[in-house]
Amino acid sequence: MRVLVLGAGGTGGYFGGRLAQAGADATFLVRPARAALLRERGLRIRSPLGDADLAVAAVTSDELGTLPPFDLVVLSCKAYDLDSAMDAIAPAVGPGTAVLPILNGLLHYDALDARFGRARVLGGLCFISATLGADGEVLHMARPASITFGLRAGNADTGVLARLATACAAAGVDHLFAPDIARAQWIKFSFLAALAAGTCLMRGSVGAIVATEHGEGFMAALHDECLAVAAAEGQPVPDDERATARAHLTRAGSTVTASMLRDLQAGARVEALQIVGDMVHRAHRAGLAVPRLEAAWSHLQAYEAARAALAA
Repeated sequence: MRVLVLGAGGTGGYFGGRLAQAGADATFLVRPARAALLRERGLRIRSPLGDADLAVAAVTSDELGTLPPFDLVVLSCKAYDLDSAMDAIAPAVGPGTAVLPILNGLLHYDALDARFGRARVLGGLCFISATLGADGEVLHMARPASITFGLRAGNADTGVLARLATACAAAGVDHLFAPDIARAQWIKFSFLAALAAGTCLMRGSVGAIVATEHGEGFMAALHDECLAVAAAEGQPVPDDERATARAHLTRAGSTVTASMLRDLQAGARVEALQIVGDMVHRAHRAGLAVPRLEAAWSHLQAYEAARAALAA
């Protein structure tokens, strides 16, 4: 199976690199400067699960059109880069190619379905805390690193996900071929939206928030808003998953923050619309009151407006 991974940053570099390390036929679609670095130094992974220095195949958009279509394209970009990502991978998508997005949120599926056809756009998500180091190495910052994938309603089952599961097993990558990918996606989305909204609005970790008066109640109520949206979408979060998420969102002393907060503190672009904004809009369509999510969404919009003004 020939796999194309869009990007060799923290997420794509880690999962694609582990597949390549195990001998999978994985190619990275990257910008020219990143391609030159990968060709010169290889892909370097630094991880508590084991370091790796790998010679990998890297191509640029200009070079992609000279290659035959791939069996699977894995999208690991930021959700706000979706339009350019779709343009970039288009030459690699042939009649038998499947597209697997592991982006945050759910907003990207409508655009991907419209561009490539729902039958070929699979369901996916991942859990990982990783970034690029100063020298271009992939820095995996905590032990969890898992990928979940499955067939969405309307997908054609070509067997590509079974082959991906086999490749992940050979690579030692924690993975799940989910029988109900929509449920798995809503479990993550409801948790992530609450985490991003809370830590960005308060500009602090979970532990810092719950240490304040009413902080634990605030995080619990924020999570309840997200859970209500999931239920309204026909994807109620199971009780055990709800309890696990709530424990993480209200844990005393926790240093956990959303990656969105780290991006915000660095003055970078954030996936505000794709995570918090989309959750708010879904709530409004369902007629749900979500005042805490709305406050976080307004906060993030103000940040984005100020960032745009500085760049003008």
